[in-house]
Amino acid sequence: MAKNVKSGPHIACELTSERVVAARVTEDGAALEAYTSRAIAAGAITPHLGEANIANTDAVRQAVTDSLTTVGSKTRDVIAILPDASVRVALLEFEALPEKRAEADSVVRFRLKKALPFDVEKASVSYSVSRANGTIRVVAAVVLRTVLDEYEAIFRSLGYLPGIVVPSTLAALGNVDSPDATLVIKADAGTTTLSIVGGGDLLLFRTLENSDGIAPTGDQLVQDVHASLVFFEDTYNMRVDRILVGGAIDAEQVGSTLEGETEVLVQDLVSARHFPSVKPNFPAASLAGVVGALLG
Repeated sequence: MAKNVKSGPHIACELTSERVVAARVTEDGAALEAYTSRAIAAGAITPHLGEANIANTDAVRQAVTDSLTTVGSKTRDVIAILPDASVRVALLEFEALPEKRAEADSVVRFRLKKALPFDVEKASVSYSVSRANGTIRVVAAVVLRTVLDEYEAIFRSLGYLPGIVVPSTLAALGNVDSPDATLVIKADAGTTTLSIVGGGDLLLFRTLENSDGIAPTGDQLVQDVHASLVFFEDTYNMRVDRILVGGAIDAEQVGSTLEGETEVLVQDLVSARHFPSVKPNFPAASLAGVVGALLG
């Protein structure tokens, strides 16, 4: 009997301002097979929407090659996961959108112009379209081509092919396994992103700067979480059924505070079910992006 084989890359690698995280899935894509994390020097990656995100190319290349060598792969295809701060994600609604991709591209780019701090014509724009009940929703991810080139060049210089590039939280949404409305909080040292998915659609997306440059505590999250929940409930007349957290925070750190304030169950984006046997010897929450990209 022929074995099931996962289509697409079997390895994913996320770059953050603090670490590089990589993982590989089994041949059939059903579970993680290997995973690792490598710390990088402070300041080596400074994620932002402008140019020059990578300040220390040698340090980043070393962390990436160490990570990818550890997880191993039969191919050189890799999913590259970028920091949320480097990519602008926009949720757009249209009454009509051309069916032809080239024409739709122009319409989407025109709508994005006023929402970006840079010229959209200098950016790479990727988007998905969903149509339901007369509403056309577009989720667009926009990154300066020069910034995208910086990150891709790291992988290409090591002989890898980053055919799929995705921002961190969009990758982590692959961990959401329920159609019910779910708030996902993905944090790193520089930013905290709050997103809400429901019925397979991304309905809210906010990336906030962490003013002190460290991941937020439960107390620091409460105000932004409350504001997001109220906005979502007023806009969509729906309630969020659970909160999933990951990145530089986990449910043990922030769960009791958020549950006490919101009365919503808080769980980890990454849990024991994702690991074949032994949990990693580094924070499992940091795998949220690569797990979502590979198993979502």
